[in-house]
Amino acid sequence: MAVGIDTKFVFQLDWNLLRTFLVIAEEQSITLAAHRLLRGQPSVSLALKRLETELGCRLVDRGHGTFRLTAAGRRLYSECSDMFSGVSRLPEAVREEVNEISGEIRILLASHVVTPLLDDQLKELSREHPKIRFNIRIDTSARVIQAVRERNASFGICLVNRRFPDVEHDLLYREFFGFYCGPSHPLFGKDKLKMSDLRDYTTVSFDTEDINDALRPVALLRSKWGLDFDVVGRSSQLEEVRRMIECGLGIGSLPVHVMERDVASGRLWRLPPYEDPPEVDIFLVTNPAKRLNRAEDLMICRLKQIIEETPLSERTYKTAP
Repeated sequence: MAVGIDTKFVFQLDWNLLRTFLVIAEEQSITLAAHRLLRGQPSVSLALKRLETELGCRLVDRGHGTFRLTAAGRRLYSECSDMFSGVSRLPEAVREEVNEISGEIRILLASHVVTPLLDDQLKELSREHPKIRFNIRIDTSARVIQAVRERNASFGICLVNRRFPDVEHDLLYREFFGFYCGPSHPLFGKDKLKMSDLRDYTTVSFDTEDINDALRPVALLRSKWGLDFDVVGRSSQLEEVRRMIECGLGIGSLPVHVMERDVASGRLWRLPPYEDPPEVDIFLVTNPAKRLNRAEDLMICRLKQIIEETPLSERTYKTAP
């Protein structure tokens, strides 16, 4: 018998409790977990309480509108993710059709990731291997990296403010940020503006527009021209920053290549700087310690091959105003 294995615990534990906990942790909500599991909320709450009793520790802190995994809960979530990921690979491991690739690819993205490098691979893999399943979620860059470090995602694509030694960071593409305003703004439709013309107006921003965070180049430009004194709206999501700009709350920065259609349709107006806008690098973040299924391994290998074989100049998106 292997040393350190509590066989009584292993055989007596209801493994459905672990599955329920995994869904609770992923949804960050008892209610949403119950909906996903097609069970009643009291049943899910009871399952969580039973698991905490079995383990002799608290896994989730709840109350007053908050939901947070404890340190024990985060460790258990990481272990459960690995365990159920391994279980999900069992059909693939015993499949006779060895050339057929299947499995789920769990991708975490920062909200403004827009690149044909990713889109083309989604199309090609879906066409070549129709049994591959994709799970794509949007989160802040910090949480994307955290999920990759904890092996809860196949890979992430996001901004990188701090590099961790346990994950790999490959520069996927470079984008540029410009300032924009909406149709109701006094500067909408005006040409040949200068940065000084933007000073007297309110602004909106991403949460990461800070000199110590991922959008440092944008934050430095804001600070230089005094555009950081009257911030009336913030969000971590591109769609919400764009919404506030379009609604006229203030001037805000957005990725230039992503906003082409909105400018062409008259929903947004490009403001200075017209030359040398702030550049931001977007990275493919992977964890060498994560056990990958064949689908995950294939997609990551293809993305890294593209990075290696394609000059950065061809992975740089800069659009003229």
